[in-house]
Amino acid sequence: MNYIILIVIIFLYLSAIAYLGYRGFAATKTSSDYLLAGRNTHPFVMAMSYGATFISTSAIVGFGGVASLYGMSLMWLVFANIFVGIFIAFVFYGKRTRMMGLNLDAHTFPELLGRRFDSKFIQIFAGAMIFIFMPVYAAAVLIGAARIIESFLGVPFELSVLVFSVLVGGYVIMGGLKSVMYTDAIQGTLMFIGMSALLLFTYIKLGGIFDAHSSLTALSSEIPESIQKSGITSWTSSPRAGSSLWWVIYSSLVLGVGVGVLSQPQLVVRFMTVKSNKELNRAVAIGAVFIFITVGTTYLTGPLANVVFFKKYGKIAFEMAERNLDKVIPVYINEIMPSWFIYIFMLVILSAAMSTLSSQYHVIGTSVSRDILEFGFFKKRKLKENTIVLLTRIGIVLSLILTVILSLRLGDGIIARATAIFFGLMASCFLAPYTFLLFWKRVTRKGAVSGILSGFAVTVFSFLFLHGKEAEVFGICLALTGKTVLLEGIWTFIDPVVFALPVSALITAGVSLITKIDNINTVERAFKGIN
Repeated sequence: MNYIILIVIIFLYLSAIAYLGYRGFAATKTSSDYLLAGRNTHPFVMAMSYGATFISTSAIVGFGGVASLYGMSLMWLVFANIFVGIFIAFVFYGKRTRMMGLNLDAHTFPELLGRRFDSKFIQIFAGAMIFIFMPVYAAAVLIGAARIIESFLGVPFELSVLVFSVLVGGYVIMGGLKSVMYTDAIQGTLMFIGMSALLLFTYIKLGGIFDAHSSLTALSSEIPESIQKSGITSWTSSPRAGSSLWWVIYSSLVLGVGVGVLSQPQLVVRFMTVKSNKELNRAVAIGAVFIFITVGTTYLTGPLANVVFFKKYGKIAFEMAERNLDKVIPVYINEIMPSWFIYIFMLVILSAAMSTLSSQYHVIGTSVSRDILEFGFFKKRKLKENTIVLLTRIGIVLSLILTVILSLRLGDGIIARATAIFFGLMASCFLAPYTFLLFWKRVTRKGAVSGILSGFAVTVFSFLFLHGKEAEVFGICLALTGKTVLLEGIWTFIDPVVFALPVSALITAGVSLITKIDNINTVERAFKGIN
């Protein structure tokens, strides 16, 4: 690999990003521009921004590594990403979110919840949840990018984390959501091209689709014994129903991430950036194809890397990556792919990380400025446009610092898990109230508050007392009961979202049915123009 060529390519890429960031900065005149890109985004830009924000290095690096060990059953997550994350999200949730956000003059996801229910508590609580917990997800994305930079360029991991986070934070702080969405469009395009090339090259190297999958099936005897005991018998089939690995894949990954996408604040806000529902209709096909190529490539290449590595080195991917799943994809690209592809993939990873991180920084910043400070502490004062933007920029800086600290402290193989935790937490707390506020006029403020708090409480209880990995880390259950978890066996592998989401939905609906709507005028205004 020629480092001079790579540096020149990265310089040209960053120059293009800097130019688009400046374009966003120059076009940002009001707080609405900074927070919602002026609500007039082109459907292609919106779709690519949504997809590029959704698919990050946590998907490519983290989940690609997980797929190399757990097999192609993760392709069900691709189906969930497309059917739920694109079709259901755009056609059913997106249109109502756009209209309701416009009717209520909402600029953030917490503000949409707060204004719909006339609840100061809901908006501040949702903003605080984003500020506290989204840095964990952002750290997962940043770790994925830093691992690639470390592998390809030999730059120390700690330095990669620091430089990359400051680089992304720079153009987000300057140009707000306009800069984020402009850069997302070109980054998403690069991701689509690069991931298509990766999948094509992998299948060509293995003799085509049929030979590749047959070889992977024949390699089943090489699956680590510990993984076989957890329920997997082949990398090309699903684990045994009801086994521990089956619950990990389908409760944490497919359900938590595949359904949790509907309540992701950085994605929900994208629906508010277009000027009509026609733009959302036009964006569906673009988004679906993008997700299929980018995510599908990742979850196919991960397992197939086992065949490639075994033929060349006599080792499976897990062994080649020194038992760190976060290194599987970087090692595969570095060891197997031609040198010219490393240049392309470097841009793919930079694009995937920058597009998601920029959106995360922006959402955390707006949560601090709009939802916590402006709405919570300065509500009685009419803040000037430049003051709102300044507060948002301060929030972005805080989010950047938190993300860097977490990136340096989290352990190996954490990327996919950290992503699943955040997606599941957002779904447990907000998906039920968010769904009801869009489709059911009868849902009440008390019902929404009860649903949010119950979902949060069940999630926290599950992590502390039921879910094995987290309960062991926190140690609270062990200190109180003398046991790592309250329930043994399969219960330790079931993701908290399985319990929390139904509880949140039932309590939201139940409390709403026995309480009165005390903001009927707001409800009518919210549903204006919505069939």
